[in-house]
Amino acid sequence: MKFKSIFLSAALALFLASCGAKKITAEPLAITTPVTAKKAKITETDEKRWSHLDLFKDTIPGMSVDRVYELLKGRKAAKVIVGVVDSGVDIEHPELKDVLWTNKKEIAGNGIDDDKNGYIDDIHGWNFLGDIEHENMEFVRIIKKGDDGSETYKRALAEYDEEVKQAQTAKQRMGFIVKADETFRQKTGKEHYTADDLKNLKIDDPAIAGLKDRFVMFLSQVSHEELMGQIKEGLEHYDSELKYHLNKDYNARKDILKDNADDWNSKTYGNANVIGPEKEGAKHGTHVAGIIAQARHNNVGGDGVATPYVEVMAVRAVPDGDEYDKDVALAIRYAVDNGAKVINGSFGKYYSPHSQWVYDALKYAGEKDVLVVFAAGNEGIDLDADKSERYPNDDKNTLEEYTDNVLTIGALTHDYGEGLVADFSNYGKTKVDVFSPGVRIYATVPNDKFEYLQGTSMASPNAAGVAALVRAFYPKLKAAQVKQIIMKSGIAIPQEVMLGGDENATRQFKDVCRSGKIVNAYNAIILADKVSRGEKL
Repeated sequence: MKFKSIFLSAALALFLASCGAKKITAEPLAITTPVTAKKAKITETDEKRWSHLDLFKDTIPGMSVDRVYELLKGRKAAKVIVGVVDSGVDIEHPELKDVLWTNKKEIAGNGIDDDKNGYIDDIHGWNFLGDIEHENMEFVRIIKKGDDGSETYKRALAEYDEEVKQAQTAKQRMGFIVKADETFRQKTGKEHYTADDLKNLKIDDPAIAGLKDRFVMFLSQVSHEELMGQIKEGLEHYDSELKYHLNKDYNARKDILKDNADDWNSKTYGNANVIGPEKEGAKHGTHVAGIIAQARHNNVGGDGVATPYVEVMAVRAVPDGDEYDKDVALAIRYAVDNGAKVINGSFGKYYSPHSQWVYDALKYAGEKDVLVVFAAGNEGIDLDADKSERYPNDDKNTLEEYTDNVLTIGALTHDYGEGLVADFSNYGKTKVDVFSPGVRIYATVPNDKFEYLQGTSMASPNAAGVAALVRAFYPKLKAAQVKQIIMKSGIAIPQEVMLGGDENATRQFKDVCRSGKIVNAYNAIILADKVSRGEKL
C-alpha cells in the first residue's frame, strides 16, 4: 500500500505538471569552446549591471539575468519573501520602499504586539540590535571574559595583540599622510592639486618630501579628491577599530541594549526600527537589499535580480563589528517564522561561542523549507586547507554538511580569464558551493543614493536573488532542491584561476568550490522547470 501510494503521488504530480505552464525547451548555456575574454574596458553602463549580463553574448561572466527574463515572459509567479539579515535597511529609499515585506497582522505604531509573536510593531521586520551601532570583535569579547586556560582564549589574545598593533600603526601612518597633504595644499596654494603641481615642489621636511613621489604616482591615476577621500575613510576605519572593535572598555550590549548575549531565554529585545539609529549605518544592508530587489530598467541606479517577484524583510542583527550568535540565531528564526523562503546572510566571523544556537536555527530553517545563502568571506584564503573555523557554516567545521538548505557563495570579478575569482574571495573545494558576481556591484545605499561596493557580501545576494526567482516560478520545489539546482545549473569554468591575488597561486576553477561553477539564472530556471516536471536532479 505504501509503495502504491508513493507511485500514485508521483504520477499525479507529473500529470498536474503537464496541465500547467508550457514546458521550457530552451537548452542550457555551457562553455563548449574557449571563450575569448573581453579586452576592452567595461563601459559604465555595463558595469552598473554587469551581474545581469551574459558570458556568451556580452563576454562578461554575469548571471544571464537579462536572458532569463526573456525566457520567463508571460509566465506566472508567486511573490517570495527574502529575509535580509544585515546591518539594517533604509526602507525609505525610493528604489526599495515598494518592495518591502509588510506584516499585515500588525498595526503600525499602536505599541501593541497585535500578532503576539513577541515583537511590537514589527511592520517591516525587526531590529535585534536596538540602538547599537558599533560592537567589539568576538575575540575581544572572549578575552574580556578572562583567561579560562583554553586554546580559544590564547588564540583570541594573540589576535587581539596583533590587531591592536596593526591598527595603531596604520592610524599613525594615515595621520602622517594627512599632515603631508596639508603641507602640499599650503605649498601649492590649491585645495585640490595635481601630480604636475607636485613634481617640482620643494619640500624642506625630509619625511614629507619622501611621500611626495608616492603622491605623484597616485595622483597620476586618481584625482586628489578621490585619493584623500580614500585616506579619510581609512583613517576613520582604524579610528573606529580602536574606539569600538578593539576597545575592551566598550560594552554596547550592556550599556545600550541592556541584554545578556549569553542568555538564550531572553528573546524579545530590540525594536522595530529596521533602519537602525543612523541611516548611514544601514549602508551594507541597504546595498544587499538593492542587489536583490531594487527597481529594474528605470534608468536609476542598478537593477535588482528578482525585483518583480520578491518582498524584502529587513532583520537587523549585524553591527559595525562582530555579530552575536544569539542575534543571528533569533534573526534567522524570525525570518523563518514570518514567511521568508530565502534568507541572505552577508556576514561572518572566526569565533562563535554559541555556534550551536546558530546551527539549530539553520536546521530549523531547513525543517521549514527555507534556503539560507551565506557569503564565503573576504580573507582570500582556502577555507579547506586553512581549516578555518568560519561561522556561520553548514558543516560544523567538518567536511560533512549537517543540513541541506545552506548555500555558501564566493565572489567573481567581471574579467573572464585567470582573474575571474576576486582576489579577496575565500574559496574551498568543500567549504564554498558556487561563485557569483561580487566586484563593483552597483546598488542602493542610504539617503536615496547608489554606490559600487564589493565583497562576497555582494556575491551572496546576487545568488539569493536567483534562488528567489526559482522559488517564485516553482514554489513547490524544496529549499534543498533549489540549492542543488543553483549549483548544478551553473556554468562550469574549464580553466585555471588566480587565487588571493597571487600570480603564483593558481588552481583549476573546478577545485575552488564544490560545484566548480558560476551561478547562471537562465540555466537555473531551465533545470528548475525540468525538476518540477519530475526529472531527477
